[in-house]
Amino acid sequence: MRWAALLKGVNLNGRKLPMADLKALVEALGYREVATLLASGNVVFACDETDGAKVESRLETALAAYGLETDVIVRSAADLQAVIAANPFPEATLTRPNHVVVLFHRDSMPTDLPDALPDLYQGRETVVAQGRELYVDYIDGIGASKLPQAMAKLKFPKLATARNWNTVVKLAALLKHPHV
Repeated sequence: MRWAALLKGVNLNGRKLPMADLKALVEALGYREVATLLASGNVVFACDETDGAKVESRLETALAAYGLETDVIVRSAADLQAVIAANPFPEATLTRPNHVVVLFHRDSMPTDLPDALPDLYQGRETVVAQGRELYVDYIDGIGASKLPQAMAKLKFPKLATARNWNTVVKLAALLKHPHV
């Protein structure tokens, strides 16, 4: 089975992990066809394990032994294709894909949380929860947005990691064609 592993907070705020080290770490677990994408903790690979929770646990344990305590979220090729198919912002992903972000969660996203946002925050971002993903269209860009602070106040799940639309599409392509 082919998996994409998304590491949380890698190469941010002093949490360094060279992608060559990540690739070697994943290969040392016996995983095959390992490739990294960008320097933000994205790695795709093949392995015999079909249980995503077991893959996440093995990767987190290996990363901790390396000296990096971080959460890992995995998605299969089918999972990422479903994320792309469920895109609630098709026009935005065509015109400004770097402003559309998918937050990947380990568990299903509580659907009432996005509904509570307007009571606390009146920004122009649009937020849609679908299954284990939260899609955010940062209409005015990500940098100056106060949405993350509002989400923290509402106790959105912390076990999540975000990727912009360009990265989501590239990861799906890598899972489909590992030698792209």
